[in-house]
Amino acid sequence: MSQQQTNMDWMLKDLAESVPQTRHVIVLSADGLRMAQYGAETDTADRLAAACAGLQSLAGAVASELPNSRGRMRLVVIEMDGGFFYLMAAGSGAYLAVLADEGVDAGLMGQRMRDLVARIGEHLSSPPRRDGQLA
Repeated sequence: MSQQQTNMDWMLKDLAESVPQTRHVIVLSADGLRMAQYGAETDTADRLAAACAGLQSLAGAVASELPNSRGRMRLVVIEMDGGFFYLMAAGSGAYLAVLADEGVDAGLMGQRMRDLVARIGEHLSSPPRRDGQLA
C-alpha cells in the first residue's frame, strides 16, 4: 500500500461514514487506475476505476459540445435500480467515485464529496503517464 493511499484512507472512510447508505469510495487516475479505496474489495475497486475512466472520457466529449465548457467533466451522477453512482473531478488527472444505495441523501453526498475534494485535492492529483510509467 502506498503512502499516498494510507494518507487518504481515513478521509475516504470519513466520507463513507458521514453519509449513510454509502457503499464504496474510490479515488482513481484519469486512466482508470485505482489510487485509494474504502469499502470495496480490491477487485471491485479496480473494476469501478476502469469503468470510471470511460465515463469521464464520455462526459468530457459531451461537455465539449457546450460553449465555454473546455470539455472538462466536473460531476457525473447515474441513478439506477438499487442506488446511485457519483464521479467527481478531484484534481489534475484524478477523480473521486462513490457508489451508494438508493436511500442515500443525494444533496449531502454532493456536499461531502465537494468538501473532500477541496480538503485533499492536491493529494488527489495524478501525474500523466508515459509508456506506462509516471512522468
